[in-house]
This record gives sequence, structure tokens and C-alpha cells, in this order.
Amino acid sequence: MTNEAFVYGISGRAGGGRRPWGPRWAGFVRAAFVFAPLCVLVYGVVRLADPGHGPGPAWTVGHVFLAAGLVLFGAVFLGLRRLAVPAGRAGRAGAGVATGLGLAGAVAAVAQAGIDLVVGFQATDRAGMDRLFEEVQGRPGVEPVVYSVGPMLFYVGLLWLVTQLAVQRRTGVWRPVAVLLGTAVMAVSLDLIPLGALLFAAALSPLGRDLAAHECAARADLAYAGAAAPRTAGLRAVA
Repeated sequence: MTNEAFVYGISGRAGGGRRPWGPRWAGFVRAAFVFAPLCVLVYGVVRLADPGHGPGPAWTVGHVFLAAGLVLFGAVFLGLRRLAVPAGRAGRAGAGVATGLGLAGAVAAVAQAGIDLVVGFQATDRAGMDRLFEEVQGRPGVEPVVYSVGPMLFYVGLLWLVTQLAVQRRTGVWRPVAVLLGTAVMAVSLDLIPLGALLFAAALSPLGRDLAAHECAARADLAYAGAAAPRTAGLRAVA
């Protein structure tokens, strides 16, 4: 499916009747589709290069990239929702729920990365880090919200949105498969994070281009409507 077919197949008119994003924000979100998984890839590679897994520069650099990637994934969720929303009431509701879940999961994962960074700064060795982690995770609610259930919502929301786009035939079926495989390999072993990130990048990067085409067409549609309005008003006045 070409970008033009994708854009105009949404609702018969570019932009699906929604006010387009500004060019800067649209460009940022498009870039996030590429750089979010790449930041996670960098984290995975740095982690492999640090067999002791902290503390130290590798631990800090890796988790900074991880946190940055997760923040960028917040923009990715908004972009995916933008692509999925013009699909009727059920589609809008589903996209909204999936986006909420994904953003909640991203927040939980960012909190986990932040804790990891603080622990890495405070501890002098791995044993000290383990003691600090036990103290943090022992506090009520921290383990499920930040370490187990919370981050899982990220993957649920991401897979839901990409699957919804595939069901609506707005993207290829292989993209949600790639997201599922990326999630699975990272669940099997954290050492496979680079492979999972590459699968995410393969699935998401083209969707960033689709979003850019969608927003460009929506801006053109809005400009055309604005230019046509004075002519229409003039015809009514003559009549």
C-alpha cells in the first residue's frame, strides 16, 4: 500500500477529519518511530558489553539510553493512536485504551530505569546494588507497579495498536508479528534485547513514514478547505 493510498484510505479524505499536527511535532513523532527502538538497541548492546551489570559508566550510559528510548516510545504511542483513530467508534475506543495502557507501561518502565540509575550512583559494587534493589522492591506496591505488571502494559499497548492497524488493513500483518517476536525474545533473555529492538525498529519505522504522509495530507486538505471557503462564501453572496 502506498503512502497516498494509506492516507486517503482512512476516511475518504486526508487527515480523517482531524486537525493536523504542526510540522515540528509531526516530525518529532516520526523521528521517534526510528530512534525509540534504536535507543533500546544501544541499551541492549551496552548491557552486553558490561558483564558485571553495574555499577559504573556502562550501567549509567545504558540506562540513560533506555530511559530516552522509553520517553520516545510515548510519542510513538501517540502516533500509533493517530493512525488508528479514524476507524469508527469502536476503533477509537480501542486505540484510546491501548494508548493508555502503553503510556502507563512506559511510565512504569521509565520509573524502573530511574531507580536503576539512582542505585547505580549510590552503590559501589554489585552486592551493594542488590541490597538497594531489595530495599526498594520491598516497599508496598513497588514490585508490581514498577517491575512486573506495570512494564508489561507497555508491550500490551504496543502490540494492540499495531495489531489494530493490521486488522484494519492499514499496515502489513507481519508488523504485529515482528512486535510479538521482539517482545518474546526479550522475555526469554535480557541478552536478546538488541534482537528485540531490531524487530521493533523493523515494524515501527515504516509506520513513522505513514504518519508523516498522513499529517502532510491532512495539512494540505485543511489548506485547500481554507482557500475554498472564501470562494464558497462569495458564491452564496452572489446568489
